[in-house]
Amino acid sequence: MNEKPLVYFLCTGNSCRSQMADGYLKALGGDRYEVRSAGLEAHGLNPRAVGIMKEDGIDIGGHLSEVIDPAILDRATYVITLCGHADEHCPVISNKNVVKWHWGFDDPAKATGTEEQILAQFRAVRDAIKARIETFVRTGA
Repeated sequence: MNEKPLVYFLCTGNSCRSQMADGYLKALGGDRYEVRSAGLEAHGLNPRAVGIMKEDGIDIGGHLSEVIDPAILDRATYVITLCGHADEHCPVISNKNVVKWHWGFDDPAKATGTEEQILAQFRAVRDAIKARIETFVRTGA
C-alpha cells in the first residue's frame, strides 16, 4: 500500500493562512494527500478565518492550532511555509528528500479598518490561497 504524500503547511501562529491552506487541500486533494498544518507558535484558530472559509463551503471550525511537530516535519513530503517569518525560522528538516516551498501571503489578522474592510482582506487572502492550492492539486507544483 502506498502512503499518500504528506503536505505540512507552516505559518507563525497556525491561526489563519496555514489553516485555510489545510482546509482547502483537504477539500480539494484530500484523497491524494495527507494534510497537516502547524505554527512556530499556537495562537488559536482565528474566528474570522473560520467564518470566511465557511462562506466558501469549507468548515475548519474543528481544526486545532498546533505547534510544529518534529516527527511530522521529518516525514513530510512537502513543507510549505505561508509567511516570511515561518520561512525564515522553520526548524531544520532532517529529511533530505523533502520539497520545501515558500508561498507568501499577507497576514489577514493584521488587517485594519472597519469590520467589512478586515473581512475583505481575509477573503482576498483566502481566494489567493485557494487559487494556489488548486494549482498544486492540478499540477503537483
